[in-house]
Amino acid sequence: MLTVPFLLTSLVVALIPGTGAVYTVSTGLFRGRRASLTAALGCTLGIVPHLLASLLGLSLLLHLSAEAFTVLKLAGAAYLLYLAWATWQDHGGLSFRDEGTRGSLGVIGRAVLLNLLNPKLTLFFLAFLPQFVAPGRPELPQFLVLSGVFMLVTFLVFAAYGLLAGSVRGFVTRSPRALLWLRRSFAAAFAGLSVELALAER
Repeated sequence: MLTVPFLLTSLVVALIPGTGAVYTVSTGLFRGRRASLTAALGCTLGIVPHLLASLLGLSLLLHLSAEAFTVLKLAGAAYLLYLAWATWQDHGGLSFRDEGTRGSLGVIGRAVLLNLLNPKLTLFFLAFLPQFVAPGRPELPQFLVLSGVFMLVTFLVFAAYGLLAGSVRGFVTRSPRALLWLRRSFAAAFAGLSVELALAER
């Protein structure tokens, strides 16, 4: 069950830059280390609905139904476009204030929604995890353990991304030109990920 190939594959999947990683890095750069950890947690929590969908068989529905898959991916693509627009339009400076619980809830909410609207995660659970379930043993406990380990790996990788971004935040704040370039770069990244998701096949 918990084999080296599973751990290595989970690590590679988490390391590949995607919507969650980009959001966590941007949060670390623009809002600091604490906010980046909150974003990493939110992205990890956003995996839970896909896990539940897999357990309930909804992932199979997404796999078999082109309409369901299309609706979910277009909703995700639209949300990514909204993030791209919001990032591009945000001309404010960086704030070092602690935004408290309200700010943290906003970061978590956006992070959860990012992963919630990504149908590829549900299909990932359908196609990836069953390969590491040992035959002849109860499947549900194995599936839950594998999912938990994958979520832990995801959180650790995203947290590392966010903390690294947060560590260079001070340099960014000293250069308005660098700040503008970063905002436009992240806006372009969100837009590109939106197009990639919209064109994704099952």
